[in-house]
Amino acid sequence: MPHDASVDGWRIDQLLHSTSAFVLVLFLVMLGWMLLSVLRHHERQKAHFDRGDSPRGIAAVLGVSAALFLTMDGHLFVGSVRAWRDVFGNFAAAEKRPGAVRIEVNAHQWAWTARYAGPDGRFNTSDDIVTLGEIVVPQGAPVIFQLVSTDVIHGFNVPNLRVKMDAVPGMVTQVWLEAKETGEFEIACAQFCGTNHYKMKGKLIVLPRDDWEQWAAAASANSASAYDESDSEGHWGWDWAAHAKLR
Repeated sequence: MPHDASVDGWRIDQLLHSTSAFVLVLFLVMLGWMLLSVLRHHERQKAHFDRGDSPRGIAAVLGVSAALFLTMDGHLFVGSVRAWRDVFGNFAAAEKRPGAVRIEVNAHQWAWTARYAGPDGRFNTSDDIVTLGEIVVPQGAPVIFQLVSTDVIHGFNVPNLRVKMDAVPGMVTQVWLEAKETGEFEIACAQFCGTNHYKMKGKLIVLPRDDWEQWAAAASANSASAYDESDSEGHWGWDWAAHAKLR
């Protein structure tokens, strides 16, 4: 597993590790069963054929299947539902926390473009911060992303922050993260999106809160000085509140 630099990534890792443990136990049980069959049944023993359609045979198969399903899949289902309900799917709680940052991401062949609301708190205005291939976020604060795509399906994937969400043409999807460490982490596209898919890489840079606020102030000032009202293609942002139903 890639190094986990997120606050809640351990929840995902825990589910993956428990899945691996269940698979290992099941593999060892089946291996032992096969070894027992090899040792107990040999060519000197008369074979007994069973079609498995007796009530006892059917009950045994259903019982073993139910036990495996409830133990393995039931554990994963309950764990994933709790993680989504309490953390990863709780966007409203994340946005209400102090210092939360909202970022709109426009995926296109073959790059990531990000937009932050400036000091006015509204998207698609002159003081917005717009970056290409690089997203800068503060350490220790929720960062909520809303994703769109202008062409095909892309997969916004930051393995070190345990984040992956598809950007789908015609709709807005969202995901959020919270970094516990500073540093630079790769943004990859997790969906094959065309001939130059391998080039669709970016950087997620995590800064201490004070450094991030200094960066954001400078980036907003630079964006304001370069703002061109006639550049219609550059005004791709949307009203965040219009997508509150996604939460």
